[in-house]
Amino acid sequence: MTESLIPGRFRLRVAAVILALLTTGIPAPWPSAQDTPLPVPSRIERKNRAPVSAETLRVRLPKPVEAKLANGLTLLLLEDRRLPYISAELHIRGAGALFESPALSGLASTTAAMLREGTRSRTSREIAETLDRLGASAGASASFGSAETVLGASGLSENFDDWFPVAVEMLLHPTFPEVELSRLKDRLRVQLRQQRGTGRFLMNERFHSAVFGKHPAARISATPESIKALTPKLLAEWHRERYVPNRSILAIAGDFAPAELIGKLHNWLAGWRPPATNSAPVPPAAEPVPVRKVYLVDRPDAVQTNLTIGNIALDRRSDDFVPMVVLNQLLGGGPASRLFLNLREEKGYTYGAYSGFTALEYAGPWQASADVRTEVTEGALVELLGELRRIAETSVGETELEASKRAVVARFALALEQPSRLLGFALTRKFYSFPEDYWDRYPAMIAAVTPDDIQRVARRYLKPETMQIVAVGDRKRIQPVLEKFGPLEIYDVNGNVVR
Repeated sequence: MTESLIPGRFRLRVAAVILALLTTGIPAPWPSAQDTPLPVPSRIERKNRAPVSAETLRVRLPKPVEAKLANGLTLLLLEDRRLPYISAELHIRGAGALFESPALSGLASTTAAMLREGTRSRTSREIAETLDRLGASAGASASFGSAETVLGASGLSENFDDWFPVAVEMLLHPTFPEVELSRLKDRLRVQLRQQRGTGRFLMNERFHSAVFGKHPAARISATPESIKALTPKLLAEWHRERYVPNRSILAIAGDFAPAELIGKLHNWLAGWRPPATNSAPVPPAAEPVPVRKVYLVDRPDAVQTNLTIGNIALDRRSDDFVPMVVLNQLLGGGPASRLFLNLREEKGYTYGAYSGFTALEYAGPWQASADVRTEVTEGALVELLGELRRIAETSVGETELEASKRAVVARFALALEQPSRLLGFALTRKFYSFPEDYWDRYPAMIAAVTPDDIQRVARRYLKPETMQIVAVGDRKRIQPVLEKFGPLEIYDVNGNVVR
């Protein structure tokens, strides 16, 4: 960490925190929360012998220069002279897969991928050769469930004026050549077939469908039919209507002078015009599913069960976000978490059990997952649901809570070394209109989380009786087990309802 960010005495304390982290019955049919046995706390002994400061990390993150071009494009420019390197991210709001029609699933991601496949003045090969010669990279992506397309580019600062205009050309003047689109679609069809052979994909496909219902975030992949429907004309229309400057943020970090760069960006992006209308409202959030249901995806002769439980939780602006970060770290955020210690270290059911949550403009899900041996599917589910009861009903001890909070702050501290992560913090603050000092106060907000906060958030979002359960495995062996946990739907690997 730089001297400008953290004084020396605090750097020593951060190092100490990181060192500490490195050393450190069967339910009745459709069981209620009360029916699930409460797990016994882990017998793994934590030595807690590493020197750790109890003081809260205090930082002042460098603030990017903010500006706006005449076309409405917002700029976030973070000067960092430590390396002769520049990285840029253009976040185009309203151009993400969240706005696709179901019949054209994959339109946003395919449009993004095709930006590299030809412009008015360069072929796909010429783009690749130019970037390789300059030692730079550029490409775009549009993740399923996201409201945005992200165009990223990076390279040396000494030839920035050579490689960045290539990225601008990809952004403003793609041609979507039919021959390149045909090749891309062939590759996408192969990927679709391959992913249906993986239990993890089948699990996440069914889980997102279960918790999101008709919300567009339920879709996590294109389909053979939607890929076939894509044409250069459709891609060009999506690009023209969705790639607009006044809904976008260009964030650049690295070795440059902001005032000089703003002038260059004015010139390079002068041709990017805003549309007549500027509306891309995010679809209304999905509500948590009110009752528990079980979904089985049949993979005949599978030797393990891909298991996940979860439900819709909260969005990024929620006051419960910070307590949820700590709760998730404690419950399933790593090898010192309760789920890992229970299902792997104590029971030996799996190589690892983890949890996580997604919080965006709309409420996303919290979920816990583990790949377990087929014969312990029932026991693993009992323990997963039992851990939710335990964290909601039994107050967490101060030692365990402090260890979880230190782990969160340590990750944050490590991120401060990376200009791209600092820029990411600035983008988050801008997207959600957080206060200027939000990230300066973040370690203190984490440190302020109490056992009561953990219990309150757990009771609100992690209700065992409303958890959606998805299991991918051998139907013959696990169907009788799963029927004990709630109403059961069965699917094949192609997503078709079997029962």
